[in-house]
Amino acid sequence: MPLLALAFIVVPLIEVALFVRVGGTIGLWPTLGVILATAVAGAALVRAQGVAVVARLRAALDEFGDPVEPAAHGALILLAGALLLTPGFFTDAVGFALLAPPVRAAILARLKARMLSARARAEPAGGAESAVVDAEDWESAREDDSGTPPARR
Repeated sequence: MPLLALAFIVVPLIEVALFVRVGGTIGLWPTLGVILATAVAGAALVRAQGVAVVARLRAALDEFGDPVEPAAHGALILLAGALLLTPGFFTDAVGFALLAPPVRAAILARLKARMLSARARAEPAGGAESAVVDAEDWESAREDDSGTPPARR
């Protein structure tokens, strides 16, 4: 079963169990208050971090630097915002975790390692250089003995 389909089954089950447990402990209205408070606090944190990451992205672009890292952090902050606006304790916990820069850095480092590993497996046996064809060498190999290139069709 694909991971995404599993998440759509497991995450709601976790959320329902947590709602029942927390609601049974502190009551209905305090539970709803906590959910609303985490959504408001999460939105404020996402906005503040989003503004900061957009500034870093603009600085990277202005300096002709690599914008990949700020853009990736921005994508994770966007995901955190979506999770924080989704009612639930589990999604809020994951959303708040994604707002922590060290957590985002660890996730991005892991993704980078996986991408480099997949790229290394996909390259030809001799490395990326063995798949490169130099057009100049190819043209000179097609020339006849007189040194003139073949007639074009």
